[in-house]
Amino acid sequence: MIDLPEPGLYRTTLAYPGKEEEIPANALVYVGNPPNGGLTFVVRPGANRRNQWYWGEPTVPIRATSWAKSLKALPPEGFYTLPADLDLGDGGKWLKNAIVQLGYNREGRGIIFVAERHEAEERNILVFSDRGVIIDDTLLFKLAWAPILPVPKPAIQP
Repeated sequence: MIDLPEPGLYRTTLAYPGKEEEIPANALVYVGNPPNGGLTFVVRPGANRRNQWYWGEPTVPIRATSWAKSLKALPPEGFYTLPADLDLGDGGKWLKNAIVQLGYNREGRGIIFVAERHEAEERNILVFSDRGVIIDDTLLFKLAWAPILPVPKPAIQP
């Protein structure tokens, strides 16, 4: 049986052989399995909405197992807490245990967006900016998952 990575986010360390333009080195990719049971594939980001990637086209079937073994697994996008204060320079800092949203740039580098509570907001909600701070892998792998309940949009009643 072919040893391929589990579905999830990865950073490439090498360009995909024969597809160097589509899947270069140092790129964010998603590895997935099609619902119809086809070949495991890799795909680059398409559109980014609310600091989260939605995957584009084309998907590339993974046939180069040595390349697949070179992928660096990344934590999923989502909400985390900071393991320690984060100094932002110029006297600014985000405090330990602050809730942050983790996203990535196209190169697969982690970006965190701190939760903000806007005093003028009537609803009791947290807001995440569309501008974040790029973090190194040391901090990336120390972030602690913060399970926040996703609430789907209500169905439209006829």
